[in-house]
Amino acid sequence: MSHFGQRQVLFPFLLPLFCGGLSEQIRYSIPEEMAKGSVVGNLAKDLGLHVEDLLNRNLRISKNAPELILEKPLDREHQSSHLLVLTAMDGGDPVQSGTIQIKIEVTDANDNAPVFSQDVYKVSLPENLPSGTSVLKVTAIDQDEGINAEITYSFKTLRDIGNMFILDHQSGEIKSKGPIDFEISRSYTINIEAKDGGGMATECKIIVEILDENDNAPEVIFTSVSSSITEDTEHGMVIALFKTHDKDSGENGEVTCLIKEKVPFKIESSANNYYKLVTDGALDREKTSSYNVTITATDRGKPPLSSSSSITLHITDVNDNAPVFQQASYVVHVAENNPPGASIAQVSASDPDLGPNGRVSYSIVASDLEPRALASYVSVSAQSGVVFAQRAFDHEQLRAFELTLQARDQGSPALSANVSLRVLVGDRNDNAPRVLYPALGPDGSALFDTVPRAAQPGYLVTKVVAVDADSGHNAWLSYHVLQASEPGLFSLGLRTGEVRTARALGDRDAARQRLLVAVRDGGQPPLSATATLLLVFADSLQEALPDVSERQAPADPQAELQFYLVVALALISVLFLLAVILAVALRLGRSSSPTTWGCLRPGLCVKSGPVVPPNCSEGTLPYSYNLCIASQSAKTEFNFPNLKPEMVPPRDLLCDDPSMDGCVNNEDPQLVYESAFASHREREREAETQAEGEAGSMQGAQSGTRSPDSRIAPWAKGRHKTAEPPRAHPETFCI
Repeated sequence: MSHFGQRQVLFPFLLPLFCGGLSEQIRYSIPEEMAKGSVVGNLAKDLGLHVEDLLNRNLRISKNAPELILEKPLDREHQSSHLLVLTAMDGGDPVQSGTIQIKIEVTDANDNAPVFSQDVYKVSLPENLPSGTSVLKVTAIDQDEGINAEITYSFKTLRDIGNMFILDHQSGEIKSKGPIDFEISRSYTINIEAKDGGGMATECKIIVEILDENDNAPEVIFTSVSSSITEDTEHGMVIALFKTHDKDSGENGEVTCLIKEKVPFKIESSANNYYKLVTDGALDREKTSSYNVTITATDRGKPPLSSSSSITLHITDVNDNAPVFQQASYVVHVAENNPPGASIAQVSASDPDLGPNGRVSYSIVASDLEPRALASYVSVSAQSGVVFAQRAFDHEQLRAFELTLQARDQGSPALSANVSLRVLVGDRNDNAPRVLYPALGPDGSALFDTVPRAAQPGYLVTKVVAVDADSGHNAWLSYHVLQASEPGLFSLGLRTGEVRTARALGDRDAARQRLLVAVRDGGQPPLSATATLLLVFADSLQEALPDVSERQAPADPQAELQFYLVVALALISVLFLLAVILAVALRLGRSSSPTTWGCLRPGLCVKSGPVVPPNCSEGTLPYSYNLCIASQSAKTEFNFPNLKPEMVPPRDLLCDDPSMDGCVNNEDPQLVYESAFASHREREREAETQAEGEAGSMQGAQSGTRSPDSRIAPWAKGRHKTAEPPRAHPETFCI
């Protein structure tokens, strides 16, 4: 049916009534969805006819007034109006008719609910959208009109949706409200309701899928870390367990791990996102005591994100290092006569281990000394390694010895190292030279040597042989003439000790000669010893014996001691004081030798050529001197030591030896002594030089002229080689 359909309704009996009104139009408005059989309109009334008029004109009418009845419900949305043509026909011939239009407008009823364009909407959104970004616009249509077609939109539920999205109630546009995070929710389901003005509503569903962005860096989470990592841990040992977590998905959540530092560890994957940190090399606490391991996790997003996590691994010590000495061997020099208990050396060993593993103690484990004697020689401090001398060392008894020292740590098992310590005992000048030849006789008197009267200059008379127990310069001996009966008659080799004639024997020279020789070593200060040489010029032993026999035996020392004791007792007693003085005066008065008196006076002068008695008291140079006077002889002589400047004899003891040129009464004793001794040495060197030239020719003559009992040893013609000496006695000399 057309929008304005026409329909004829024949009412023949009404023709005479509304012929004049055919040009008019009747309008009806009826609501759609009106029930079938409903009265659309009362035609008679709407045409202005009364029911009484119709009866008077014999019109047939229905029981009720003529009405327009609805045969079926109308749908405004289908057809909003209807146009009817009402035709009235009479019963005449020809038939007369008349028409009238009836327009029926269907009014709207809220019989249609809003309809969305889609029942389900799907939209994809990237996360982290800024607030106010349009997400989606929904549209609903209502076929009604007017207020029934006015649609409003609303969220069906507001729980989490209201916090994330906002909805325009009139337009149906949905916008983002808060931050959209994929990691919080990967999708949202939104129910939207559309309601018209008549109260009819409908719903649609919106599924919002959130797209992941690489906005989360992966995390490294350690689940287990070993508390004790020893430096001897085997390769591949698990040190720590950790996992990674990335809130992103897909490639954004795929993680790889690596270690940035160069450390003896590596990462092994054990399960999905679970890893193991294992050893990948040897550990040495002494080189590196701890490791700071940084594990970096990186995802595969674009751009990739990464994060790092660090752990510190402490390496515990094991006793894997033996002590090490600072030197491969030790050599120490210790001067002899050291004080007992003094430290002579210190060894030191280091152990890089910790605690007891690095605590070192020292001990002596071996030595070339006798085991029983070792403890009496040295000891070592177990804590410091200082080596102590337990006794004074003697170079002449022990020149060197070697120790084996051990450094041992306190680990379990203990480790140790050995080192050798060689102790060299240095020499001190603590031994004076010892004269081996000439030796004393059985009674302690000096023996004699014979010299042919015809001996020429350079003739080898004898040789002084001495040894020094010291070594080096301390044992370098030199020979010096301290006193000679006839200065200039003999020369003495400075280093050889050979006594040679410096000139031929003169007529005025005595047949008996005496030389006092000093033997000095090269130490500082030097030590010395003296030897007395008795030389007799004779061509045979029988000729020499009378001269020797004239020498009287010395006085008994014991008798002299008793005498002095008696004198001491006499001095104590006042009663015997005068008698003692008188006895001394008488004893001195009986002496007929002016020389003897001269020895007791200041400015003493001694003539050359005296003979010393065979036995005289010995003193120790440079500390003392003894005066020797023959009890029955008028011959007196003095032997002078090689004195230090501070030990120069007093001037009344200096002699007027021709070699000593100054008067000692008014001059400095030291200057006089030094000048005289230097002049004497100069003459000795000149004589020795002259004798060396004639030594070869004279040695043949010596064998024919010397007595068989001569005291010159066969080896005296050669140079003397010093032997290894024993300890020497103090220097002695006689005056």
